[in-house]
Amino acid sequence: MYEDFTIADHWTGEELHCVWKGTIVAIATRHADATDIRFAVNHKPVWIAMPNMAWVEMKRTTGHVITDYLAAQAAGRYLKSIIGSGYDNGREMYTMTVEEVLEHAQAVVKEVGHTSELPSLPVINDNVQPETLMGRLPADNVKIPVSATTPKHPSDNIPTAN
Repeated sequence: MYEDFTIADHWTGEELHCVWKGTIVAIATRHADATDIRFAVNHKPVWIAMPNMAWVEMKRTTGHVITDYLAAQAAGRYLKSIIGSGYDNGREMYTMTVEEVLEHAQAVVKEVGHTSELPSLPVINDNVQPETLMGRLPADNVKIPVSATTPKHPSDNIPTAN
């Protein structure tokens, strides 16, 4: 979906590869009432700042919450939309409004059908899913015994170079 995608720049036609890199609560890092979602766009950092009030508004208006997975997907969808419409590609940070967060989050959920269908994060590599290395998280709502999914040691499932 939007954690790893390629899109052509609106003005130059250059292919831009966008990959989610992390989510940081900006209260601690830049004293902002926002959550920053970091992407690498052709290996250059681009931050999408999402106001924390959007989490409150989503819960208030829909009764649902914005999960970490959903926030990353909504920010990625927003990034893809601004690149496609000719954003100012010299900037390193873009700030979404509360309305934009709600719009993109709801559009992502509509695309996948349910938040349980969102891709896992982090993107370790295309061949390794995080639940293989780290086990399932309680929020994954999967009725699989932890012992069935968790290796004896995390390094047991790391692919080795031949």
